[in-house]
Amino acid sequence: MALPQPCVMCHRMNMIPTLLHRRTALHIASDTGPRRGAAVVMVHGIASSAATFAPVISELSGCRVVTLELLGFGRSTAPETALYTIEEHAAALDAALDKLRLPAYVLVGHSLGALAASRYAAGHPRGLTALVLVSAPIYVPAATLPDGPARTAMGLYLRSYDYLRANKHFTMRLSRFVSRLLPVPGLLNVNDRNWTAFEKSLKNAVESQTSVADIASIHVPVEIVYGTLDPFVVPEVVSLLGALRHVHVRRVPLSTHIIGRALAVAVAEAVTRAMSPTDLRP
Repeated sequence: MALPQPCVMCHRMNMIPTLLHRRTALHIASDTGPRRGAAVVMVHGIASSAATFAPVISELSGCRVVTLELLGFGRSTAPETALYTIEEHAAALDAALDKLRLPAYVLVGHSLGALAASRYAAGHPRGLTALVLVSAPIYVPAATLPDGPARTAMGLYLRSYDYLRANKHFTMRLSRFVSRLLPVPGLLNVNDRNWTAFEKSLKNAVESQTSVADIASIHVPVEIVYGTLDPFVVPEVVSLLGALRHVHVRRVPLSTHIIGRALAVAVAEAVTRAMSPTDLRP
């Protein structure tokens, strides 16, 4: 299967809401560590918060780590007229990084944050030294895949997301149930405040994404890290990207979508590979 090319018309259409919200910056949830050398900037996934990266931060004690919260989630702004396209998420990330004024940084995105980071990295290379995508739900239209498990899975994902968007109360109840099973509070929370951001992000950023084309066009090293038990990752699509010279894929045995200890170690190792020894001095 060939890598799809970016749709120019879709890109221009997505730019319209971006222009309206281009100065809406993501909330900086934390900024810790020494102020020298390259930094690590982390962006969480849909219906989550910066708490996602707690296990990773504990593995990166020797460098500056900044965590941001996605548009409409955590303590970030939720513009009333936002459509939560991938362009809007990337624009808000751009505004936050503009405020931080980092001379060099590794960008880490988890789940939806990985898609936003990919869109951002495709058009904003200044200062970016590497991109680490964790548990990234990278999808392509099911019709572009050959008949088989991958095509079936892709269709199931999109139908499931459509159901979640159409059934608000079921989705919120499901998030509360799943949240009680997770090790850290705040990892999953769909509620009345963030419902619009959740529903529109799912439709306009996850179901309608440009990630494959974005990753193919990025000019810095890209690490894709995911767990072998992650139900939201399509391994066949990730393998396709792994064939690109600048992309390295790491599969973490027995890990799921949530960043646990093993996945955190793998992410930290990917970040460390992207940084110079002086960036990691104690």
